[in-house]
Amino acid sequence: MRIKIVLGFFFIVWTVLLVRVYYISIKSNAYYEEIAKQNAVKVDELAPLRGVILDRNLKPLSVNRLGFSIGIKPRLSLKSQRNVLDEEIAFLASLLTDFSVKEMTKEYLRTDSAYNHDYVDVIPFIPYDKLIPHFARIAQHENLRIQIASKRHYPYGNLASHVIGYVGRANTQDVAEDATAKLVGFSGKTGIEKYYNAVLQGVKGEKRTKVTAFNQEIEVVSKTLPTSNDLVLSLDLELQQYITTLFGDDSGAVVVMNVQNGAILAAASFPEYDLNKFVNGISQEEWSLLANDLNHPFTNKLVNGLYPPGSIVKMGVGMAMLNTGIITPSTMIESTGAMELGGRIFRDWKKEGHGMISYVKAIRQSCDDYFYKTSLKVGIDNIAPFLSKIGFAAKTGIDLPREFTGTVPSREWKKERYGRGWSQGETLITSIGQGYFLVTPVQIAKYTAFLATGNGVTPHFLRKVNDTTIDFPVDSTIVSENEKRFLKVTREGMYEVANVQGGTGLNHLRLTAPFKIAAKTGTAQVVGISQTEKKRMREEDMEYYQRSHAWLTTYGPYENPQYVVTVLVEHGGHGGSEGGPIASKIYDKLYEMGYITLPEKTKEIKK
Repeated sequence: MRIKIVLGFFFIVWTVLLVRVYYISIKSNAYYEEIAKQNAVKVDELAPLRGVILDRNLKPLSVNRLGFSIGIKPRLSLKSQRNVLDEEIAFLASLLTDFSVKEMTKEYLRTDSAYNHDYVDVIPFIPYDKLIPHFARIAQHENLRIQIASKRHYPYGNLASHVIGYVGRANTQDVAEDATAKLVGFSGKTGIEKYYNAVLQGVKGEKRTKVTAFNQEIEVVSKTLPTSNDLVLSLDLELQQYITTLFGDDSGAVVVMNVQNGAILAAASFPEYDLNKFVNGISQEEWSLLANDLNHPFTNKLVNGLYPPGSIVKMGVGMAMLNTGIITPSTMIESTGAMELGGRIFRDWKKEGHGMISYVKAIRQSCDDYFYKTSLKVGIDNIAPFLSKIGFAAKTGIDLPREFTGTVPSREWKKERYGRGWSQGETLITSIGQGYFLVTPVQIAKYTAFLATGNGVTPHFLRKVNDTTIDFPVDSTIVSENEKRFLKVTREGMYEVANVQGGTGLNHLRLTAPFKIAAKTGTAQVVGISQTEKKRMREEDMEYYQRSHAWLTTYGPYENPQYVVTVLVEHGGHGGSEGGPIASKIYDKLYEMGYITLPEKTKEIKK
């Protein structure tokens, strides 16, 4: 009997155990499977904080201000929910008086749709100190969401505006080109902000979280932090501010560039505009004011301003002609003040002419007649190709968006563009930088660096990405060594422009620094001169917008070239008188700041 009881006990126990094992392994599987279905992994994208832009001395040019954004729950634009939307917007407007009901409603209705599942930001940014007093009250509203946000800020407003550029709200095209733009909501629109947008914007992060069916977080599965990059530019903020003061109310452009490597120390397009107005969208009134300004503040004249180069191109034209062997540096031409060709008079700026003149003197005195007569001997087919080789009608490679290439007129170019043949008269006006010839100020700076060193540099602003120094190419083979053989005599002509009696820049280039510079002045006509006009009207007597553009391009020191300074004053009239004082003060500042260094013996000779 006892044995039966024991066996029965064991039987019952094992039966219970087997039933329990069966239940856990088989029957409960469906239950736990359902529990697992109620849990899921939610993936949140983490927006990177845009990198800052600094000058070469690490002074901030473009930074982020931290604050908050306020969003409203989606799909409240439905008719059944519209009263809720109106109440929430009215509530926000009553607390935050800087934001209107009209603008917030407009933004919500613009963004919300049946396919939208995200909160709609009706206040994209509000500073920390303005929200904190109302934070608790707003946070109590279930339909409202407060998030940390950042806003781009430009500490110096309009300074270097065309170089730095600005960010604006990301549009459909921005999002199509880069999905991160949708996450951060902003994208670079102009200048460095646009050119290096992908670098500054960085890479988004990711947070993977296990959640229940009710979106309750259980645990963080993984987290990858977003990354971004800071840019250090070659610009010097102090020099940039100084040049802006020198330029005053004039329109035009300035480039200060290292002749050896193309690093730009300062550059500006005038007039400038306040970058901060564009971050969240400029008003229609302010936009119209800028857009209708006849001095074109929206045009980045450094790379998008196309101008006839005038006489500053004569060194390039001269080298092209000398390389043919048809003329030599000692070839003498009689300058009579005018030349007739095909029934048309081609005038020199000096009515009585320059007398018997050779190449160096023609550069010094900027003799148009010399170039008319020599270019007619050489022909455009021997001039245009060399000008293209040294950088005209091509992008310089500068790190700014949408760079224009300009034009070097040639027989082929005119045939393709206009379907017409070339005339000899067009060779004459091309030789003095007029007619179809168009350049940008940055192209002239690169061209001047070539004249100073014989190399082709890449003008650029970027110095470092984070702590990594970025190098840009220098092309020593921009032209052959044989084609460089007339650089020395060309430089002599530029030296005489600034330092010898009769030089067109002598009376206007007055440096106090102990070194000499080389220069070339230029006057680029805006309107043609009638053939019936016997005496040319003085620039100062013309209507302002009919006056010629004033060019001056220089490099210095002459014996040991270190920097190019190129100045363009729109409707300034004469390059020497308008650009000379500006360039002189820039060289003095470069020396004062230690950018231009001299051996001791040079200083002693100057003394």
